[in-house]
Amino acid sequence: MSDKTLFSEDAELFDACRELLALAASHGLTLGTAESCTGGLVAGCLTAVPGSSSVVRGAIVSYAIEVKERVLGVSQEILDSPALGAVSGECAAQMAEGARRVLDCDISVSITGIAGPGGEEPGKPVGTVWMGLSTPKGTRCVLNHFEGDREQVRHASVRRAVSLIHEGVMEISNPA
Repeated sequence: MSDKTLFSEDAELFDACRELLALAASHGLTLGTAESCTGGLVAGCLTAVPGSSSVVRGAIVSYAIEVKERVLGVSQEILDSPALGAVSGECAAQMAEGARRVLDCDISVSITGIAGPGGEEPGKPVGTVWMGLSTPKGTRCVLNHFEGDREQVRHASVRRAVSLIHEGVMEISNPA
């Protein structure tokens, strides 16, 4: 599934990316991603927008556990934990923080989950997707349960990640 396919099936997603990038640019904010089960689709959608290079710093596709650990700094304790592992809020948080550090950006989103068709674990069915959002105000995690096949789970994940980044931009650009 390419960004062109995503946009041809979901024109609202392109508009959301364009609006997000314009908002971030208007506040002088930079963005980055750390993606596992989406394989770079969020970054692909963002960078499909002309002029995105003024806002998007980069993306790390951390499909392999070793990349999560070595590049993003996810702790071995989390990755080895039967209760947590790579599909957990703790992993998503460390991925998002690692992306902010490595990419030197203001806001980063991370995605780690089970897109299917296989790979489910006890308590983590296909469609379980954790996301992390890291901003100068802190890091938070969101658990999602998406329905559908692999393509539908990945598409829903991209939409939610773009929305989550938008929330982050709003949080740090509107002091309260």
